[in-house]
Amino acid sequence: MSKLSTFNGGLKLDGHKKMSTGSAIKIARLPEKLIIPVQQHIGLAAEILVNIGDHVLKGQCLARASDTISASIHAPSSGQIIGIDEQPVAHPSGLNALCISLQTDGKDEWRARTAIKQDYLNKSCHELLGIIRDAGIVGLGGATFPTAAKLQACDQKTLHTLIINGAECEPYISCDDVLMREQAEEIIIGVQILQHILAVQNTVIAIEDNKPEAIASLQKAAEQLTAKNIQIISIPTRYPTGGEKQLIKVITGKEVPANGRPADIGILCQNVATANSIYRAVYRDEPAISRIVTVTGNAIHQPANFEVLIGTPMSELISQAGGYKDNIGGLIMGGPMMGFALASDELPVTKACNCLLTNSREETLLPAIRACIRCGECADVCPANLLPQQLYWYSSSKNFDRAQDLHLFDCIECGCCSTVCPSHIPLVQYYRFAKTEIWAQEKQREKADQARLRHEFREQRVAREKAEREEKLRLKKELLAKKKIEEGKAAAIDPKKAAIEAALARVKAKKDASGEPPKNTDNLTEQQQQQIREADQRRQNPSSEEKTE
Repeated sequence: MSKLSTFNGGLKLDGHKKMSTGSAIKIARLPEKLIIPVQQHIGLAAEILVNIGDHVLKGQCLARASDTISASIHAPSSGQIIGIDEQPVAHPSGLNALCISLQTDGKDEWRARTAIKQDYLNKSCHELLGIIRDAGIVGLGGATFPTAAKLQACDQKTLHTLIINGAECEPYISCDDVLMREQAEEIIIGVQILQHILAVQNTVIAIEDNKPEAIASLQKAAEQLTAKNIQIISIPTRYPTGGEKQLIKVITGKEVPANGRPADIGILCQNVATANSIYRAVYRDEPAISRIVTVTGNAIHQPANFEVLIGTPMSELISQAGGYKDNIGGLIMGGPMMGFALASDELPVTKACNCLLTNSREETLLPAIRACIRCGECADVCPANLLPQQLYWYSSSKNFDRAQDLHLFDCIECGCCSTVCPSHIPLVQYYRFAKTEIWAQEKQREKADQARLRHEFREQRVAREKAEREEKLRLKKELLAKKKIEEGKAAAIDPKKAAIEAALARVKAKKDASGEPPKNTDNLTEQQQQQIREADQRRQNPSSEEKTE
């Protein structure tokens, strides 16, 4: 590996990590009820497979991935499905989401499992991706992008480097740190599985230098497993080094293009916890039903890290961490920089929940917001090389086109600009507002385009149906006219009628020759006409008796 690089901006922050790393990972108690959101990932919600009243086993699929960018949801324990409805979930919007409620039976009974262990080397890339997809694994670094979809999207011909992110740069959060300390061997095996799938030659596990125990543990595990092409490196502690693009810049010196992906420059990043989940899926046939959560802060009695079943109420974790102190002021899911405040602790833990941070009342007091003094501090610390001041002006004035011109969506919402702002302007909140409004406008445009297309399609359909009716009517008229002509021809060749007409013509000709006025025979019956014809014949050819007389 070449010499480490650096990125623009960033901050040196007090980590506060020792608060929660003084003890080993604790196994959270099995709650009486689990509330499992159907969508815990980027992409489409999973398709529910169970009904109220069903008994399910631990690890059983409750909702199947409905698309490529989706993730399956599994039962974290055995029990009975008691509800499928909208319930409050941990989300910045504060809105409800569809959830499956599971009443646990206390047995924690697993479904049948089939682990392949070392046999993964004999499995194809497609088969291993299927295992990862079926296990519902998503990125556990915070993005929660479906892992199988991310791996499948990579072009193995151009992919040359796999980066395992163990930086964990945000203050207070230590779940990855303790995971690397205690389950280093499982992480290394997960990395080897990723190497086998991606066929990469270079693999780097990057860890900030404030985690020496984690670095030593992974190095030891890599040696014991004789791991090949895996390099464990220590990188400087600087927030937000754990950001994907910033980490790539530090390790390789390369920059991910604007609106691009790391795969565009031949690099793929995965979190250490994601690698551990891949190990569990392949070696234990265990889907993503739990994760490590840091419970910490200045308003909790016993900060610690817990392995928690997905769907566990947050209040259960708070209780197992000794409960709140008297000075509790607020609860945040995530860290102090990129996390968001929760209105209640009666919300379920999801795959995205890496930390529950309790703040004291003093920490929750917000300073008065003043006008921007154009100091430029925000631009100096922006790791994405943006212009936060201008983005703030355009976002606050709802000039979203200009905000997009300044690469608004390259903002990683790290919070560095808000932290250093002397006017205490919540800059990141304005950027999030602008992004949300732009997404909403795009959805409205999509709906309008769909409505326009539906209208145009209807107009085309109506015109087509009208043309088809007119064509059918024309064909019908032509058919009727043809039928009349055929009937006329048929009447013209009727032998009986032709004989009568011929006889009448002869009678008329004879009358004309004799000088007698023609009789009007139009109103006579056919019998009368026949009698006339016979009389005419007798006159023209008299019998012998008539001649003698």
